Amino acid sequence: MRRSGIANLPLHHGHVPGWLAERMTRLGLAITECILQDFGKQEYLKRLSDPFWFQSLGCVMGMDWHSSGITTSVLGALKKAVNPLSKELGIYICGGKGKHSKNTPQELYRYSDKHGLDGAGLARASKLVAKVDNSAIQDGYQLYLHAFIVNDEGGWTVVQQGMKDADATARRYHWHSEGFASYTEQPHSGICGANQGKIIDMTALEAKPTKAAILSLCTEKPATVLAELSTLSMPNRHHVTANDINLKRLGAMLWLTHERQPADFDELLLLQGVGARTLQSLALVSEVIYGTPTRFDDPARFSFAHGGKDGHPFPVPTKIYDETIDVLNRAVRQAKLGLHDKKQAIQALSSLAYRAEKDFVARDNLNELLERERNNAWQYGGKTVFGDSMPPVNNQLRLFD
Repeated sequence: MRRSGIANLPLHHGHVPGWLAERMTRLGLAITECILQDFGKQEYLKRLSDPFWFQSLGCVMGMDWHSSGITTSVLGALKKAVNPLSKELGIYICGGKGKHSKNTPQELYRYSDKHGLDGAGLARASKLVAKVDNSAIQDGYQLYLHAFIVNDEGGWTVVQQGMKDADATARRYHWHSEGFASYTEQPHSGICGANQGKIIDMTALEAKPTKAAILSLCTEKPATVLAELSTLSMPNRHHVTANDINLKRLGAMLWLTHERQPADFDELLLLQGVGARTLQSLALVSEVIYGTPTRFDDPARFSFAHGGKDGHPFPVPTKIYDETIDVLNRAVRQAKLGLHDKKQAIQALSSLAYRAEKDFVARDNLNELLERERNNAWQYGGKTVFGDSMPPVNNQLRLFD
């Protein structure tokens, strides 16, 4: 077991509107099925344990690209989509926010009984991981969300989040069962974030004498996990800047999907008839499914698939969102029948974008791109929590009704 990463996020309140929540559930299921079909259950758990990939997933699903709300909304959408199909998918999501987190042990016992797993061991893992981040590590964050994602082979990932009211920030903690060592002897290779002064870390080697006297959470032989800890820190602002995005990656993808036609590439012939704007979204969804870990160090780029519910970087284009889900679902259904052509075409989108980056020269024209997306949002059914997008009037953009 290892702590695989931390994300520091501005604490945001509010709700996810129904029109977005429903779409997040459908897109989350389609992405999940693609990953399970092509890479398997262990890889799916591994990705959820990566804070950068998790944030990118939330961005591509249309949530506010930087906020703490991504954690709750993504896990809620996945739980709603995945659990009814858990027998087929081999994945089950327990726990959640607030009172739902307390149900995690009971949910794990029920799932374990159905699949012959060690329910007591999984419930113990759930409690110990929460204890480490809430009590053994006292960094000022109080846990309020705990989600335990388990597969039918006993592998698991934990995603939990704490808040600190004093500065309105949240911290998300990711754990993964792969490479199990110890819960209480340096399970992290480091704890990163803003300097809080001295903190209590009962997992440190220096705390061993004290821990022996007051804490006996487990009896595993002490071991040091050598895996590198990754930390994602998001800014406390709503707007997206050029510094948040790898413009070369974004520009190459936009060139591919808007300036070239699918007919120019043999790999994309099966996607003919899909508009340029939908190809843009599909290319970013394709990267979430097929991209390597190094591709997720700029999660804000993935918000250019379906915008954000707060209007940043632009309103959520619901018509494009629906078409993206439809194309992906059709590819998943055909793959179940042994017909993989459409999925291969979707995968080719990200592969072609990678190749295009080699010689692509990026321009610092982010504001121009944002203006175009916002001006066109009304044509694509643009929505935010503030209302529907409206056409520009007298060269002045009317975002909301």
